[in-house]
Amino acid sequence: MSTVLSNPAEMIAHGAPRLIHNDAELEMYTNALFQLTALERPSSSEVEAIELLTLLVERYEQEHYSIPEADPVSVVRFLIEQQNLTQRDLIPQFGSESAVSMFITGQRNLTLEQVRNLSARFNLPADVFMPKASVTHSAKRPAKKRSRSR
Repeated sequence: MSTVLSNPAEMIAHGAPRLIHNDAELEMYTNALFQLTALERPSSSEVEAIELLTLLVERYEQEHYSIPEADPVSVVRFLIEQQNLTQRDLIPQFGSESAVSMFITGQRNLTLEQVRNLSARFNLPADVFMPKASVTHSAKRPAKKRSRSR
């Protein structure tokens, strides 16, 4: 075992980075991380410190400030609101105003082409516009078949 790690408890007692337990520690680690990432030419030990602090900050934030995944309709509505757009502004991505409206009201899912178009327009990963595994499309299909047979 290396001499640096021969006594990890002593290392932590002397101020080595450790798990973040509260928001005050998160703020301290985040400030330290900002200072390190602002360096023009960080040394190898500074790069390692950046990596370690990043892991610790991400771990704490995932446990305490996780962002729930949103459904595609909510994402598009949010983007429309945040960018002061109208449904008409999305016609190039959807093909028609009625397609935009039907999607926003939940009457229609996005096509693969629409997902690609939205991803390119908003510079976001395509999976943001795809329904999550818990959303099933098969539940809607039988209802359509029954309504056709009437």
